[in-house]
Amino acid sequence: MTQKVSKSQFKPHALEYFRKIQESGRELVITDHGKPVLKIAAYAPDPAAALKALRNTVVRYVDPEKPTDESWDALK
Repeated sequence: MTQKVSKSQFKPHALEYFRKIQESGRELVITDHGKPVLKIAAYAPDPAAALKALRNTVVRYVDPEKPTDESWDALK
Protein backbone atom coordinates (compact mmCIF):
# COMPACT_ATOMS: atom_id res chain seq x y z
CA MET A 1 0.00 0.00 0.00
CA THR A 2 1.30 3.44 -0.94
CA GLN A 3 1.93 5.77 1.98
CA LYS A 4 0.34 9.23 1.85
CA VAL A 5 1.53 12.34 3.66
CA SER A 6 0.46 15.99 3.58
CA LYS A 7 2.78 18.71 2.29
CA SER A 8 3.00 20.29 5.72
CA GLN A 9 3.95 16.97 7.30
CA PHE A 10 6.44 16.13 4.52
CA LYS A 11 8.41 19.38 4.57
CA PRO A 12 10.10 19.15 7.99
CA HIS A 13 10.80 15.41 7.58
CA ALA A 14 11.76 15.28 3.89
CA LEU A 15 15.17 13.65 4.38
CA GLU A 16 13.67 11.01 6.64
CA TYR A 17 11.04 10.18 3.99
CA PHE A 18 13.72 10.07 1.27
CA ARG A 19 15.71 7.52 3.28
CA LYS A 20 12.62 5.37 3.85
CA ILE A 21 11.80 5.40 0.13
CA GLN A 22 15.38 4.52 -0.76
CA GLU A 23 15.50 1.61 1.71
CA SER A 24 12.06 0.15 1.06
CA GLY A 25 11.56 1.00 -2.61
CA ARG A 26 7.95 1.95 -1.85
CA GLU A 27 6.31 5.08 -3.23
CA LEU A 28 5.19 8.11 -1.24
CA VAL A 29 2.26 10.28 -2.31
CA ILE A 30 2.24 13.88 -1.13
CA THR A 31 -1.16 15.48 -0.72
CA ASP A 32 -2.42 19.06 -0.68
CA HIS A 33 -5.72 19.53 1.13
CA GLY A 34 -6.31 15.77 0.91
CA LYS A 35 -5.74 15.56 -2.87
CA PRO A 36 -2.67 13.74 -4.27
CA VAL A 37 -0.30 16.17 -6.01
CA LEU A 38 3.11 14.44 -6.09
CA LYS A 39 4.46 10.91 -6.09
CA ILE A 40 8.01 10.16 -5.00
CA ALA A 41 9.53 6.82 -5.95
CA ALA A 42 12.98 5.23 -5.81
CA TYR A 43 15.06 5.72 -8.93
CA ALA A 44 15.02 2.87 -11.44
CA PRO A 45 17.75 3.14 -14.12
CA ASP A 46 15.71 1.36 -16.80
CA PRO A 47 12.16 0.44 -15.78
CA ALA A 48 11.56 -1.15 -19.18
CA ALA A 49 14.37 -3.66 -18.51
CA ALA A 50 12.06 -5.69 -16.28
CA LEU A 51 9.66 -6.15 -19.19
CA LYS A 52 12.40 -7.04 -21.69
CA ALA A 53 12.93 -10.35 -19.92
CA LEU A 54 9.29 -11.24 -20.59
CA ARG A 55 9.32 -10.52 -24.32
CA ASN A 56 8.32 -13.47 -26.54
CA THR A 57 7.39 -15.60 -23.53
CA VAL A 58 3.62 -15.29 -23.86
CA VAL A 59 1.96 -18.34 -25.39
CA ARG A 60 -1.08 -17.73 -27.55
CA TYR A 61 -3.69 -20.44 -27.69
CA VAL A 62 -5.95 -20.18 -30.73
CA ASP A 63 -8.15 -23.04 -29.55
CA PRO A 64 -7.70 -23.46 -25.79
CA GLU A 65 -9.96 -26.52 -25.67
CA LYS A 66 -7.86 -28.45 -28.20
CA PRO A 67 -5.59 -31.09 -26.63
CA THR A 68 -1.89 -30.29 -26.59
CA ASP A 69 0.66 -32.40 -28.43
CA GLU A 70 2.61 -33.01 -25.24
CA SER A 71 2.17 -36.28 -23.40
CA TRP A 72 1.97 -35.91 -19.66
CA ASP A 73 3.51 -38.41 -17.29
CA ALA A 74 0.42 -38.13 -15.08
CA LEU A 75 -1.76 -39.58 -17.85
CA LYS A 76 0.35 -42.73 -18.24
